[in-house]
Amino acid sequence: MTAPHAPKVAGIEPTLPGPAHTAAPTTPEAPSVTPPAAAHDRLAAWLSDLSTLHELTERLARTDTLGGALDELLRAGAFLVGARRGLVTLEPPDGLGPDITVGLGLGPADLGHLETVPRRATPVGRLLDGAAGRVPSSGPPSGAPSGPVVGAPPGTATGAPPGPALGSPPGPVAGAPPGAAGGAPPGTAAGSPEGPSTGPPAAVPCELSQPDLASEPGLDPRLRQVAARLGYAASYAVPLIAAPLITEAPRSDGPPHPEGAPAETTGTRPTPPPGPTPSPGSTPPPGRTPPAAPAEEGKTGAAAGSPLPGPHRHADRTPWPAERPASPAASLPSRPLGAHPPGSRPLGAAVWFYDEPAEPSERGRRLLGMYRAYATEHVTRLIELDRRRRAEETLRAELLPARLPRVPGVRLAVRHAAGPHGGGDWYDALPLPDGALSLSVGSVTGSGPSAVGAMGRLRAALRAYAVMEGEDPVAVLSDLELLLRLTEPARSATALFAFAEPPVADPLGGPPNHRIVLAGAGHCPPLLVGEHRTEFMETTLSAPLGMLSCWEAPSVELEPAPGETLLLYSDGLLHRTGDPVDRAFARLHAAAAGASRTVREDPEALVDHVVRAMLPQGLTDETSPEDVVLLAAHFER
Repeated sequence: MTAPHAPKVAGIEPTLPGPAHTAAPTTPEAPSVTPPAAAHDRLAAWLSDLSTLHELTERLARTDTLGGALDELLRAGAFLVGARRGLVTLEPPDGLGPDITVGLGLGPADLGHLETVPRRATPVGRLLDGAAGRVPSSGPPSGAPSGPVVGAPPGTATGAPPGPALGSPPGPVAGAPPGAAGGAPPGTAAGSPEGPSTGPPAAVPCELSQPDLASEPGLDPRLRQVAARLGYAASYAVPLIAAPLITEAPRSDGPPHPEGAPAETTGTRPTPPPGPTPSPGSTPPPGRTPPAAPAEEGKTGAAAGSPLPGPHRHADRTPWPAERPASPAASLPSRPLGAHPPGSRPLGAAVWFYDEPAEPSERGRRLLGMYRAYATEHVTRLIELDRRRRAEETLRAELLPARLPRVPGVRLAVRHAAGPHGGGDWYDALPLPDGALSLSVGSVTGSGPSAVGAMGRLRAALRAYAVMEGEDPVAVLSDLELLLRLTEPARSATALFAFAEPPVADPLGGPPNHRIVLAGAGHCPPLLVGEHRTEFMETTLSAPLGMLSCWEAPSVELEPAPGETLLLYSDGLLHRTGDPVDRAFARLHAAAAGASRTVREDPEALVDHVVRAMLPQGLTDETSPEDVVLLAAHFER
């Protein structure tokens, strides 16, 4: 039998379960603090863009000539904006040049067609001429395209509609007057003084985009014809200017700062709300919630700028990139595109052409803007180097004979090329009294302007000694060596001097007889080329000038037959071959001996034949530091 169940009594079998004592109480785990997924994507894009810029600028930095830098600039720009063709025009504002135009994917004929377009209608002309002076108050000039020039002041000749420049935020910047973009007064470009556009100099536009030439009103008819002929439908142009852009907004998003790191200097940190700043890990008072970062339009959650959970939820920290307000271009930390400061003068302009209606993306514009600033500085340095190089070349050319003399019975020809650094090689042909002729070649150690100056002094002294005592080549070189030791004690030089006596008529009515006296000072031996012989004249039994305390050398006499040619040359002709000296001598001998009779009878043809045989790349090779001199004296029959 079982006893009946007792009824419920107060305090017996309560409805609430007893406390569990089999498991220890647990605390909820704190959520892991990780940046939002959008921040990872943005950082990845940021690093990718930096890698692209690093690669392009590294390739540009490896260029050491102006032409190579302009080619690389066009190729990199075409890659960034997605175009196939383009051109860059240099017009330095100081007027010292060089004024050149280089094309990418455009031949000389294409560049010629583009030059037929009125300058005021071309993108290059609009960018360069618009920055040359003040901007007119009226609309665009007659025939000028009406496409917008991004960043240009409203109401200028660029035809840009009023509004902010590309890359500026849609609203006003904090602290700017109402209605002004980037802190500029209404109706003016960012960074330009207040007042109408007719007063102050115009701010230089940062770009000129023509996304569809076919539908653009007011386009110059000639520009439309040339565009159809060359097959391009859109263009994008930028000025080459190293001046910084006018910043109209804080810099865009970059990598997150660690806790306690200062914010970007170009931006403005949001002002925290009044009241005490909560410390890390503190709990807000009841009824209050911490301020959330401004959310991006159309986004929610962490990607929209909501505060992160955990101890990082305080106003004093720097938000992650994904939590910051979105900007039109948020892939790289850089100033937005705008106008350059008034008074900035562009070095030139570059324009790229599209085969179909198109325009570059915002990312391409930003990358090109940063690349262009570095490229302009690099091109500026190369322009300065090119000017110095041209000045040295002009000085060197003025120190050498402007033309070879005409001497009865002798025909002369010469080929000369200086190394990229400018060397001290020289040549000379000087008519002397009584119909004689002096020939000389030489080289001064060193390179650059100092070597060129020393070369000019030695050549001038050699001419003076040749006039006074040219019939004795050993005396001429002895006096030259003394002068070198007194005036240039730290230098040495090599020289070869030849005195050609006036031709003597043959008493039997034959061709005239010639006689030459030679002396060398450590220089390469001359080569006599004729129908029956091709041989070197021994003049190497001497030391270079300035090497010995007492210089002396023997002289050599020879009688070239009518129709033979004497070749005088510098050691650069041998060194540029890249062969050992003995093999280079053998190549020179073989090249001269293999010349046909027609070539041997013409000194111009003979020097060209020897240069082609010795230097297949020609005299314009800039990879070799050696100067080249080749002087030929042909004795007529």
